[in-house]
Amino acid sequence: MNITATRFTTQARTWILIAGLGALLIVLGGQLFGASGYLLFAAFSVIMTFVSYWFSAKFAIRASHAQPVSEQQDPELYAMVRDLAQRAGVPMPQVYVIPSDQPNAFATGRNPKHAAVAVTAGLRHYLPAEQVKGVLAHEFAHIKNRDILVSSIAAMIASAVSGIATAMQFGMLFGGGDDEDNPLGIVGTLAAIIIAPIAAMLLQLAVSRQREYLADATGAAIMHDARPLADALATLEKGTHAIPMQVSPATASMYIANPLAAFGGGIQSLFQTHPPMAERIRRLRALQVR
Repeated sequence: MNITATRFTTQARTWILIAGLGALLIVLGGQLFGASGYLLFAAFSVIMTFVSYWFSAKFAIRASHAQPVSEQQDPELYAMVRDLAQRAGVPMPQVYVIPSDQPNAFATGRNPKHAAVAVTAGLRHYLPAEQVKGVLAHEFAHIKNRDILVSSIAAMIASAVSGIATAMQFGMLFGGGDDEDNPLGIVGTLAAIIIAPIAAMLLQLAVSRQREYLADATGAAIMHDARPLADALATLEKGTHAIPMQVSPATASMYIANPLAAFGGGIQSLFQTHPPMAERIRRLRALQVR
């Protein structure tokens, strides 16, 4: 498939999913709070997400125990990063190394001007230079596509939906509201309390998986070749299974490969932050990069 068409389709799917999250929030919030109360709840969610988004880089770096590295300490890594930054058309990010033998990497930062890339020691040890560049190209794709912002929007909406469902649950338990005046009714309210948070979580995870597909395609475009990243992903899959890594579950979704657990198939794949590695590799090998 043509890489431009692939990127457009993946972007469209992302925003369709976010629109679905937004619709769920509006319907649920309107039923519980009415216009004024809903707006206050939404404003609180926006503020909390903004704070999280603004400090995301510091939190991720600290949680991973990453250490800053200078150009004098690792000129080869800096040469790769500088070259890819120029190809991607973004500023030079801060560079960190994570003291772990598991081959992995992530990018973070609230925007391209405040970005950072972190690679594990194992990534440099187990992968040849061209595959390391493929991994870094994927991370630069996240920076270029502003995926921290997109993920924060999805997380904000999903959190708001879950919060509303919790408020509805407390309302039922303590007799808040009049069931006769509730447009949902008792059965509809129970269904909303149970189904809405699950639906929001599934939509948020689907957004995360679409951003990984998009970063793969964008990374291939930055490299002008999909093969280095496809080959790297195959190695990363083996490495994450073979070498354990101490990672906070809150930051696991940021890594190019899930550092915590193997992927399951079927229904289990719906609850993963990353797409199945085999599918990512298949899509990359099918890309026509010009």
